[in-house]
Amino acid sequence: GLLMYGMNFVGDLFGAGKMFLPQVVKSARVMKKAVAHLIPFIEQQKAASGGSRSNGKIIMATVKGDVHDIGKNIVGVVLQCNNFEVIDLGVMVPCERILETARREGADMIGLSGLITPSLDEMVHVAREMQRQGFDTPLLIGGATTSPAHTSVKIDPHYKGPVVYVKDASRSVGICQQLATAGRPRDEFVTRVKSDHAVRREQHQGKKTKGPQLTLAQARANRFNGDWEAYAPPVPRFLGLRVFEDYSLEDLTRYIDWMPFFNAWEFGGKFPDILTDPVVGEQVSSLYADARRMLKQVIHEGWLTARGVIGLFPANSVDDDDVEVYADESRSRVLARLHFLRQQKGKPDGQSHDALADFIAPRSSGRRDYVGAFAVTAGHGIESHLERFKRAHDDYSSIMLKALADRLAEAFAERLHERVRREFWGYAPEERLANEQLIKENYRGIRPAPGYPACPDHTEKATLWKLLDPEANAGVRITESFAMYPTAAVSGWYFSHPGARYFAVGKIGLDQVQNYAARKKISLEEAQRWLSPNLGYDPDSDADAA
Repeated sequence: GLLMYGMNFVGDLFGAGKMFLPQVVKSARVMKKAVAHLIPFIEQQKAASGGSRSNGKIIMATVKGDVHDIGKNIVGVVLQCNNFEVIDLGVMVPCERILETARREGADMIGLSGLITPSLDEMVHVAREMQRQGFDTPLLIGGATTSPAHTSVKIDPHYKGPVVYVKDASRSVGICQQLATAGRPRDEFVTRVKSDHAVRREQHQGKKTKGPQLTLAQARANRFNGDWEAYAPPVPRFLGLRVFEDYSLEDLTRYIDWMPFFNAWEFGGKFPDILTDPVVGEQVSSLYADARRMLKQVIHEGWLTARGVIGLFPANSVDDDDVEVYADESRSRVLARLHFLRQQKGKPDGQSHDALADFIAPRSSGRRDYVGAFAVTAGHGIESHLERFKRAHDDYSSIMLKALADRLAEAFAERLHERVRREFWGYAPEERLANEQLIKENYRGIRPAPGYPACPDHTEKATLWKLLDPEANAGVRITESFAMYPTAAVSGWYFSHPGARYFAVGKIGLDQVQNYAARKKISLEEAQRWLSPNLGYDPDSDADAA
């Protein structure tokens, strides 16, 4: 009783903004350790009193094909602090298992999480199955790739029960408490949520009618100008693959971008300014000290192993938006073909409509250009430590280690890109940048990742895997939805042109999707499925898409 009173008090302080997430998770660690000692007595008490009351039972899962769970785990801990019973099914959980567990356990709510865009389709599938199987259980949607708009437009129409978007842990408690309260307050909340969905769908429809403002042909005519007559592409110092078996974590620490680490704990701002922030500075500084202590252990006790592979290849752009990758300098045998997408939205005069292929010399130019690829991880060895923390009821250390592994993987990608620029490709041998400049990308060249705004199609990772074989060379595999495992992994392409820049493809038209499907030799339906977040039209209702 006193333990739950204490945790409810912690939950109330968190909800009121008077306590921050690291404190909540640390408090939960104390509670769980205490409960573990008291379980025999608690079970006796339950048997004598006919059970104990919680605020509700919630099934949580990262959907099939997705391996990311830091955010989900944080939400689970916060809900447990507020007297909800959480059954966490883990990652890559099939729809059938989620719904079977919900039925068997008599769940009051089902929470779905996902980080990569293909997970959005899997969430739609779960909603459809819940409707088909006659569920009326509230469905909670969360994760980095989700949004209020997607929840309203794509998920809610397929399920008559409540579908609620949960932005983060701080919102989760209030939402779940309203859904767990019987009677009029709950009904009013559900009605308001459904009404909000309808409004967002109308707004979305209004945006759709505007659509892309240029045809694909017009966008291609306004491409980035690489000045290929005057520009001589730099020649890499080696061609082919280079494998890194056990990269020094010590070397990577100075490349860590700490702000995403604090974002994972729901702190905003800029590093290092956030350490002295008058409101959150004390808590952020304490969290940072804990992170540095664990990072020291990770390095000195060898908790994690960093492995990676890079490749540098002869390449030329072809057919406007594709890039051919060649086996050698004879350029007679094509190893792979990279497929990219082009911006179609209207832009002010003087701004180009970019595709990544624009940054590689066209074959017709006669220039011999090159492209690079990479896949790295800092997640090998993490599972045994996560299991150790689980046995010790230590969510705080578990979340901390996952967040640090993610930062080390990103630092590894940053470090190798620096070495590519200075050594391996060697087009910037004199570059000497501080970490702040690296974080701001104040250097020549880019390393865009499949699934991110400049190349949003996750399926292009299949080509990257074909070129690098990261499973054999770095121990990194991809799931059916093209999530990478170990989770602390980064992959992408290297472009060296001084004009290369990051951009968002944004919404694209049916003409480009049809062209893309033809170039990739896949059906229009499959292309639309993988590019769903980028479609500037509705494939279900647009007559032209039939």
